[in-house]
Amino acid sequence: MESSSILDSLGVEIIGVMAPVSICMFLVVLLTYSLSVTSDPQIRTAANLIYVENPSDSATVKLEGSLENAIVFVVLVAAVTFVLVLLFYYNFTNFLKHYMRFSAFFVLGTMGGAIFLSIIQHFSIPVDSITCFVLLFNFTVLGTLSVFSEGMPIVVRQCYMVVMGIVVAAWFTKLPEWTTWFILVALALYDLVAVLAPGGPLKLLVELASTRDEELPAMVYEARPTVSSHRGRNGGGGSSLRVLVGGGVSDSGSVELQAVGNHDATHNLDYNAVAVMDIDSVDGGGRSPLAGNPREGHSASPVSSEHSRELASIGNRESVAEEEMSPLVELMGWGDNREEEPRGLEESDNFDRGIKLGLGDFIFYSVLVGRAAMYDLMTVYACYLAIISGLGCTLILLSVYNKALPALPISIMLGVVFYFLTRLLMEPFVVGMTTNLMMF
Repeated sequence: MESSSILDSLGVEIIGVMAPVSICMFLVVLLTYSLSVTSDPQIRTAANLIYVENPSDSATVKLEGSLENAIVFVVLVAAVTFVLVLLFYYNFTNFLKHYMRFSAFFVLGTMGGAIFLSIIQHFSIPVDSITCFVLLFNFTVLGTLSVFSEGMPIVVRQCYMVVMGIVVAAWFTKLPEWTTWFILVALALYDLVAVLAPGGPLKLLVELASTRDEELPAMVYEARPTVSSHRGRNGGGGSSLRVLVGGGVSDSGSVELQAVGNHDATHNLDYNAVAVMDIDSVDGGGRSPLAGNPREGHSASPVSSEHSRELASIGNRESVAEEEMSPLVELMGWGDNREEEPRGLEESDNFDRGIKLGLGDFIFYSVLVGRAAMYDLMTVYACYLAIISGLGCTLILLSVYNKALPALPISIMLGVVFYFLTRLLMEPFVVGMTTNLMMF
């Protein structure tokens, strides 16, 4: 059945997004525990330009200073995003790609190198400085080349996106606690406005990329769909129903056509004839040599008229199935685009793109879990489940609305709420029950 294949492919793609997110969060938690980043001195970054938190400060001072840091950080992010939109609007695409490559080189070479040296020192790994430099240099160069490189395997690109998310998230965990929570909430609200509000920078960027039919000049994790295995049976690489409208195919390799008709023996007709009938309806009455002369149909046997009525009934059922198609099926490119003219096999490449998740989503998911890891593992479990649940809700909304949606708001809000509920309510309750031997 077609529905089972679609559900299987969709499940594989959703897992293909949640698995790297889970790996990124898990490794950030390990780094937080092993390297003890809380003991490091605070660093001055764009996230704490205004206020550097001091443990001896009062709650009011921390609240005001953290709020100022969050506002300044969001304003800086918005300004940089608008600059990127302007550069992309004026076709400075090559400059943006080189800038992204330089950013990847900087993140992997400096920030990643510092973490690499910390790991070597913490675990007392016997390695000399020359070998360490050669390994770090090759690792950084390969990661830089993997960004916006068409010849690079997709697995390598995906791995480096996860690594960069881990590196940046590990550095963000060095921020003070109050500043971290305010920045997470502020970024979730900014992401909501930037993607959905009219004139939002991310909304403008996505619209420009879709209008020009170009890739987004940004670091995104791309999960490849498995739909290509279902469409490749026709030998063209495109949607089988789209090829059907163009010239008609046999029913031997079309999963969609097998799901249109009923399973009765009376409907086992020649689907090439159905294709000819559809071409006639789309082209405005143009006849195909395979369809024959309509006048000759009146002088033929009565079976031909009954045969045409059966073909018309199949076409009606096909249009009903087209109207009842799920938006998620249309999103993934499995829909029946029968009203459009076939544009060649190049257009089918657009359907080979899977769900895309920005690198910032990886980073701030992991920052939230890393901050929770500084308290205890119970809050880590709660925050992880909240983030994954929020990501699942976002993917469901993506299938319903069929447009770009922000991935931070639901997951971050659920993660923050679950963190404080677990820390303030659940953790004291469970510890009290366990210490009094009421729950063990």
